[in-house]
Amino acid sequence: MPPTPSMEDYIERIYALIEEKGYARVSDLAESLEVHPSSVTKMIQKLDKGKYLVYEKYRGFVLTPNGKKLGKRLVYRHELLEGFLKVIGVDEENIFEDVEGIEHHLSWNAIDRIGDLLQYFEEDPKRIEALKEVQQRNQEQS
Repeated sequence: MPPTPSMEDYIERIYALIEEKGYARVSDLAESLEVHPSSVTKMIQKLDKGKYLVYEKYRGFVLTPNGKKLGKRLVYRHELLEGFLKVIGVDEENIFEDVEGIEHHLSWNAIDRIGDLLQYFEEDPKRIEALKEVQQRNQEQS
């Protein structure tokens, strides 16, 4: 079964927590995602059934190879979209919410093309400056 957006959020956070701390616990996830521990436990059980992680009651959980691969992609997608929004000049205070709002609604093909565009801008800082000039002109006209 393909993961739902909610499942993706959990897998992304689990992957990031394991990368940061070496482990992820129900309490860590509940705090990070701002949900009740009982909600985390239910989702962990779904992810276990979906073969994204292995859950051992009272001992915690680990991502399966499939879960790790997906987690890495989801973290990459999130970071890529944050970087893209920064480069195109989105206000810093909007970036996290904007990424959360769009990341589940884009195909991997669209993500790859955004990655190409981000690379295009980053390879030559003059391109970013030219974009800023266009934005400045547009702002002055409105």
